[in-house]
Amino acid sequence: MTGIQAETAMPAAPDPEEEFRRLCKQLLRTARSSRDKAAVQALIEERAILKLPAVRRGLIVDTSRGAKVGFEGLSGRQYGLGPDEQQLSFLGLVLSMFGIGITTLAAVRDLDDRCLPIILRAILRLAGNETIAVGTRL
Repeated sequence: MTGIQAETAMPAAPDPEEEFRRLCKQLLRTARSSRDKAAVQALIEERAILKLPAVRRGLIVDTSRGAKVGFEGLSGRQYGLGPDEQQLSFLGLVLSMFGIGITTLAAVRDLDDRCLPIILRAILRLAGNETIAVGTRL
């Protein structure tokens, strides 16, 4: 490359997975209460909902100290954010854990084998119990 080409070369695009990990760490760091942390951890473990741009715009609040979680931004808007039916049930349960909205526990019927253990672990975290294992018995 000549000197001019080297100066105008575009920097490498950031790795989306690394950006997602940094965002997750920042959201966990800024979660204020155990309730916030349990809800954020559930969204991080589920991944797909947090990767939806509309969810991120509603959930993430930029502050002078960086991004933080603001569940209030999703209040009443979850149906217009683009999640599918199972993701809506999952998001409704997470928002209920945080204290926003009213989603009955019957919504767990809509969850698949991957999402159900995530919600169960989140409920245990919310109750302050990290010792009960949630998984499949062989």
